[in-house]
Amino acid sequence: MTDMARRRRGGGGAARRAERGTLDIETAATITRRIPNFDILDDEALSVIEDQAETLLAEIGVAFVENPTALQRWRDAGAEIEGELVRIPHGLARTLCGTAPSSFTQIARNPDRSVEIGGRNLVLAPVYGPPFVRDGDGRRYATMADFRKFVKLGHMSKWLHHSGGTVCEPTDIPVAERHLDMLMAHAMLTDKPFMGSVTDPSRAADSVCFVDALFGGLDDRTALINLININSPLTFDATMMGALEVYAAANQACIVSPFIVGGAMAPVTVSGTLVQVLAEVMAGIAYSQLVRPGAPVVFGAFVTSIDMGSGAPTFGTPEAAMITYGAGQLARRLNLPYRSGGSFCGSKLPDAQAAYETANSLNAGLLGGVNFMLHACGWLEGGLVADFEKFVMDADQLGILHRLAAGAAPDPDALDAVREVGPGGHYLGAVHTQARFKTAFWRSDLLDYKPYETWAEEGARDTRALACRRVEKLLEAYAAPPIDDATRGALDEFVTRRRADLAAAAA
Repeated sequence: MTDMARRRRGGGGAARRAERGTLDIETAATITRRIPNFDILDDEALSVIEDQAETLLAEIGVAFVENPTALQRWRDAGAEIEGELVRIPHGLARTLCGTAPSSFTQIARNPDRSVEIGGRNLVLAPVYGPPFVRDGDGRRYATMADFRKFVKLGHMSKWLHHSGGTVCEPTDIPVAERHLDMLMAHAMLTDKPFMGSVTDPSRAADSVCFVDALFGGLDDRTALINLININSPLTFDATMMGALEVYAAANQACIVSPFIVGGAMAPVTVSGTLVQVLAEVMAGIAYSQLVRPGAPVVFGAFVTSIDMGSGAPTFGTPEAAMITYGAGQLARRLNLPYRSGGSFCGSKLPDAQAAYETANSLNAGLLGGVNFMLHACGWLEGGLVADFEKFVMDADQLGILHRLAAGAAPDPDALDAVREVGPGGHYLGAVHTQARFKTAFWRSDLLDYKPYETWAEEGARDTRALACRRVEKLLEAYAAPPIDDATRGALDEFVTRRRADLAAAAA
């Protein structure tokens, strides 16, 4: 090889390395599946589960605790009320669910990042709710600084469509006002859509007022999606239902989701759990439609199994996958958007256990027809911990979901490629390869595929070390999306006023 050829080769390699080192913060479009859903239940099994769920609602009933308004709404709709127990006649809940939309748009500050939730779409959102975080210094209680850091990472993660909600619980801010800080972080540090507060109806109302100011008036547009958990088994508490009432009345979306550890909070079998999931979801969604017919809702299913030896929840198990698949079928029969899946694992560290369990959970969510995937990255230790390194590990792997969902199309030029190469040749220099090599294969922004010698020379870094550097790199490159002064002023005024109101109420 001549010196000139070597220089040409070296220059090209340097250019490619520079290109790989450039951060791409463009958010990928919402996933639209071009692959079939994985259906695990036949029509007979689905009919049995649906009939059992209807019987459960009619004969056993569900409890709406400390909520006389809800009891009166159900009474007026034709349900039987006994104390706080609501028995819903066969067919009533399903009929009420029929007024909910099959899909809806959640608007974002950047209109290009608004998302359509439902149909064949899959929207990915980060971890939600952990009181602890983990980084290189170990496990500790989360702070508002941690929260802002996660929001920045979410903004910089190209495969995430959504900023989420309580990405971690900022324990250094008083409970009564931390929702204001979280809302402001989502509004200022990203222009992706985000979630509201559900810890008290008044905080839900604050969330609605906040996005009204952010968007200069909602005009019935949906700017928030919110997680409404059911206290399984069969209990709807006043806090969550109060938040649902606020959001439904304002046309803001609610994920109505049981929180179930199978064998402890629902029957131990897959089908038995699905009966309870369907009954609880139908009752919750039906109630949202009593508040406001047509309010956007999502059929939620957060279900895991239990280790019968220790009593600890387990993740990435075949039973959890089967429930994810089955609940998706039930959601589609109700013509409702579906929430499930995530980067679930029980591991204490972002290690091999975490990777196995997370991969199993993410793939089940993709194949199960999930439309909104909460906890898509960053989840650790059964949801107790939001981990910075696992956040970027998971966010990197979400690119695989994008690629798998696209399916495979016929290649009209395949024979031309084979003719060019012929027997015994190779395709690396072929015209067909040169035209496609940049996009032919999904490429990780994190994992190491270098030769052993190069890997060793660079410090023999494991995936966790690579993820630590990725976190640093993303935060170094972060730039807040612009926001106009008038909108920023309106948000500051609202938050300042509400803090003063809360301080006066506490005095």
